[in-house]
Amino acid sequence: MVEAKSPAAQLEAKIRERTATVGVVGLGYVGLPLLRAFFQAGFPVVGYDVDTQKIDMLKRGESYLKHLGEDFVGELSKSPKFLPTANPADLAKADAIILCVPTPLGKHGEPDMSYIEKSTEMVAKVLRKGQLVSLESTTYPGTTRGDCMPILAKTGLVAGKDYFLAFSPEREDPGRKDHSTQTIPKLVGGTDETSGKLATMLYAAAIKKVIPVDNAEVAEAAKLLENIYRCVNIALVNELKPVLGAMGIDIWKVIDAAATKPFGFQAFYPGPGLGGHCIPIDPFYLTWKAREFGHHTRFIELAGEINNSMPHYVIHKTIEGLNEVGKPLRGSKVLVIGLAYKPDVDDVRETPAAEIIKLLFEHGADVSYHDPHVPLFAGMRKYMEYRMHSVPLTRDNLKGADCVLIVTNHAAVDWKAIADHSNLVVDSRNALSKLLPIAGKYVQA
Repeated sequence: MVEAKSPAAQLEAKIRERTATVGVVGLGYVGLPLLRAFFQAGFPVVGYDVDTQKIDMLKRGESYLKHLGEDFVGELSKSPKFLPTANPADLAKADAIILCVPTPLGKHGEPDMSYIEKSTEMVAKVLRKGQLVSLESTTYPGTTRGDCMPILAKTGLVAGKDYFLAFSPEREDPGRKDHSTQTIPKLVGGTDETSGKLATMLYAAAIKKVIPVDNAEVAEAAKLLENIYRCVNIALVNELKPVLGAMGIDIWKVIDAAATKPFGFQAFYPGPGLGGHCIPIDPFYLTWKAREFGHHTRFIELAGEINNSMPHYVIHKTIEGLNEVGKPLRGSKVLVIGLAYKPDVDDVRETPAAEIIKLLFEHGADVSYHDPHVPLFAGMRKYMEYRMHSVPLTRDNLKGADCVLIVTNHAAVDWKAIADHSNLVVDSRNALSKLLPIAGKYVQA
């Protein structure tokens, strides 16, 4: 038990009584669901974001993350326990500040730590005794202790005594129906024993299962391992897809057959490339950090090469399909189905569809897209020059396209219409396998 009246004891009492104000920095796909978890657990919450449009929408009770629904945001906007803000000074009100900021890659594949560094500097300006700071952004091992702590130490406050510092990796999967932030087990690692215990106590008040680990570095590395595991296994089936295809073997049927084994195998599925914030980016944080210690992560780098090559493979199969019906890609009308990086969400972060559309334009195709969840394609990193609107999935649009290219298999798409009215379908998601044969030509990609 911590000493009475110490900063740790005061914070512990606030957490137990659920009077601790929880501040969340970054109200995106990770931060807003986390804020919801603490709000629903009865804590006062402060939501901070530099995007004033998000703050204004939250004040009006409008949701910009459709999978969270309008009801929750409406409830938030009416509650005196919720403060949405773009003013960093408001974070001084928080007893716990949780950082949920992006960790992208730079132009040369190096970690871009600017968001973590700037947000930590912002927290340092309001840091006081008795506060807990927790980082949730996926990053390389050693970030919390080696990057965040020195910035906070400039205040003169001591971690583990005056304030408390921990890492707890986000595990969000937007659109998932069987789990929510509250039900996904939460790893927590402190930079010291007291910080770890207080962070564990805080998260346990809002999340059903919390697993404390030895330190922040274990938690940081565990998050990377989770994403590297997926990245490497997806690369494996992506590599097998063209190999088995050349043999006339359907990769999807092979995976289904292998998945009947009740042990020793987990099914992963090929696709047009990787998307989302985690898998295309996070493994390379470890690759970069490993070089500092004289190691090369060959599996990770090879997996990245394979997964990054998949949009080019999809274009190759599109060219082949068009050639078989006597048409070049240049000048052909291509209707891309799906812009989001995975089914049934509006999340376009790192979506392979963006690279595929870029390659189609570069090959001289006349490109349009349909996505019921993403009405506008504009302003994305690396693709700032594009501004396209989703077109209706009508009989005329399908028949007018020389090729319908399936990139994302949303449940809301009328697949029967695509099967009935398309001249050529190039399917990177096995979306039409149950509707075969189709009216036009069908190519698996």
